[in-house]
Amino acid sequence: MHPYKRRIALVDGCRTPFVKAGTDYADMTAADLARIPAGELFQRTGLDPEEVDACVFGAVIADPFAPNLAREVVFRAGLPRRLEAFTVNRACASSNQAITSGADLIAQGLADVVLAGGAEATSQAPILWSRPVAKALLAASKARSMLQRVTAFRKVRPRDLLPVPPAIAEAFTGLSMGESCEKMARENGILRAEQDQLAVTSHQRAAAATADGRLGRDIVPVFPPPRFSPCVAEDSNVRKDANLEAMAALKPVFDRRFGTLTAGNSSPLTDGASAVLLMGEDKARALGCRPLGFLRSYAYAALDPFDQLLQGPAFAIPKALERAGVTLADMDLVEMHEAFAAQVLSNLQALASDRFAQERLGRPKRVGVIDPVRLNPMGGSIAIGHPFGATGARLCIQLLREMERRGAQLGLVSVCAAGGIGAAMVWERE
Repeated sequence: MHPYKRRIALVDGCRTPFVKAGTDYADMTAADLARIPAGELFQRTGLDPEEVDACVFGAVIADPFAPNLAREVVFRAGLPRRLEAFTVNRACASSNQAITSGADLIAQGLADVVLAGGAEATSQAPILWSRPVAKALLAASKARSMLQRVTAFRKVRPRDLLPVPPAIAEAFTGLSMGESCEKMARENGILRAEQDQLAVTSHQRAAAATADGRLGRDIVPVFPPPRFSPCVAEDSNVRKDANLEAMAALKPVFDRRFGTLTAGNSSPLTDGASAVLLMGEDKARALGCRPLGFLRSYAYAALDPFDQLLQGPAFAIPKALERAGVTLADMDLVEMHEAFAAQVLSNLQALASDRFAQERLGRPKRVGVIDPVRLNPMGGSIAIGHPFGATGARLCIQLLREMERRGAQLGLVSVCAAGGIGAAMVWERE
């Protein structure tokens, strides 16, 4: 079954190394990062940029000086300036949204070739002023005399001068992602030892895939300004020496007294970018391109954020599988975003539960059990890192590369996102 009348091919993809926020890419904007894999794709494929019909990129933290990231990619990657470009935000599933938006354009016959991806420069997150200071600055900008400018600040108090730091929290619930995930871990009975084991496995697999070159195939080296050295060629968060003893020694960070989530079993704040080239299958064949794979179906779902905020994949996955006419057991490989180990384990638990299927999904039996060996075989976001807007595309690229290496036919990508959103994509190869 193919929901698309026109098959959507992912021809190639690549990304920057993912690095901890505030380190190597501290002076780079999301646009600086995004142009690197975007430009590299044309070098790798030899595709004429004139063939591209649209550019769609995802980002979560908007750059106040360049809010339309996709348009900046057009300018900075040397693409034709006539190119249509728009930016999407579906929280941590933003580059999934960029890919599916591009796929929809192709499916509708509105484009043949789309450049899609995402980027995040969490190091460049804007620092806001308090409302009293913001009002005063606005009034001062309209003042016509020095006295009026000074008067504009008469109601500002010393405490108002403190900047407002960015926070990864739900505007609706007021809880941070970590606090919400602590709630999930508690309600689902997810133990600290299970979370630490998943985190160690993520690091061990990512370290092995780095050492044997599997992850490196898709990484574009970066020379960060202003000195353009040293060269960044690998993900910086991967720990070759990760072990359970060291993981167990870490203290909880979101609930310091009773919590189970630590810096070790949670994904770190990360900078990075990813990009892919999408084409209609007919266009890819005409250009002589050999697709990595084809998007068979996708689905998004949402739930009440006061419920289990990061449980969205358990709702999106069965929709995507049904649309593709396949089952979870048919999936040769699965890439599931690791926002937190507890979130992954909670979703796996839900998918394997008859009760969850009956009470929450309206299905007679469970969606299925994912074999741990097939889950995130090259490591996940806990080890590799999580630049919000870039992770979805990274998962798709990583999945298809490993499917190609193994000769696999079907694969699944899933992402949890802020607001109680879940995303799922079914990919296939010839």
